[in-house]
Amino acid sequence: MIVWFTSGLIMSLLPIDTVHGDHRIDRDAEPVLSAAQAFAPVPALLSAAGAPVRQLQHRVLLGRPVVEAQLAAGGVRLLDARTAAVLPPIDAATAGIIAKRAYRGKAVAPTMERIERASTEYRGALPAWRASFADDDATRIYVAAETGRLTSVRTGTWRLYDFFWGLHIMDWTQHERFNTPWLKAFAAGGLVFGVAGAILLFMRWPRRRRKAQGVRQGAA
Repeated sequence: MIVWFTSGLIMSLLPIDTVHGDHRIDRDAEPVLSAAQAFAPVPALLSAAGAPVRQLQHRVLLGRPVVEAQLAAGGVRLLDARTAAVLPPIDAATAGIIAKRAYRGKAVAPTMERIERASTEYRGALPAWRASFADDDATRIYVAAETGRLTSVRTGTWRLYDFFWGLHIMDWTQHERFNTPWLKAFAAGGLVFGVAGAILLFMRWPRRRRKAQGVRQGAA
């Protein structure tokens, strides 16, 4: 119970913007689309995707207008918004540039690593590139390899929060399940203790004792 209450207190004391890493990255580093730009027609984009498309989304990537084609069968195909040409997946060098442009700290080259599997630190789009910066917060920026989007930022504050979050929900492996047997047991136990404590408090309330004593004295 002490661990449960302590973890909740610590999480409430950590500023949520700092936990999200907003002090480390600029999520709006890319410019917006310009109405003066000429874009490829939608039929050309659908044809270039090479598969049934669920959605087309225009955006800017490193100053270049691109289109994310969300395929009906899953996955994303990145297209040039002006020519409808299929663009290659994001490589380590490009992902590093994207991360550096968004990073608010000193502009140093990050260490790049390709991520193929989800972990407790990252459960975003895969595959992805992890850009690790050598700052005092051990900042890591994740960039989706298919789209070049900034998907997550992880800092020392986030890891501290996540550690206590895992303790609070009592999921020490995945840090995301609310229905673990431990949590159910402690929640039920806390409810029983709370109800029992309320009953005992009512039974031992001073006014009740004084009333009982008064009745006994009157009878005497």
